[in-house]
Amino acid sequence: MMDRATMSHSAEPVSAEVSGVLACFLVEDSAVIRENLVAALEEMVPVRIVGFADNQTSAIAWLESHQACQLVIIDIFLKSGTGLEVLRQARILRPSCRLVVLSNYATPDMRKRCTALSADRVFDKSSELEELLAYCKELAAPA
Repeated sequence: MMDRATMSHSAEPVSAEVSGVLACFLVEDSAVIRENLVAALEEMVPVRIVGFADNQTSAIAWLESHQACQLVIIDIFLKSGTGLEVLRQARILRPSCRLVVLSNYATPDMRKRCTALSADRVFDKSSELEELLAYCKELAAPA
């Protein structure tokens, strides 16, 4: 049985350059939010969720061991650990990957902290989902 951090929705690596689909790793501790977000992303934009984690340790382990990923969406508050540390490690482990924070706590101070940790964008879960979807569409668009 695979744990959540190693579970993949796709057996084959997904490349945006080849298939027009953006491979995304999702770090979200709420199963309900995660399921709704996966459904929205995969239905409304050319994104495929290639794995997910609900805590800092599993997220970092996934990033260390998997290659098929162009986008990482990270929640700040996780079951254990913090999304801020995942963000910091993700920038080191995946320097070319787009890193997005999606949080209910997207305050001005938290946005500054995330940007200082190299987040490409920060979105508020409660009011900026449309902006997140638009951003993902932009990333997946052919150059």
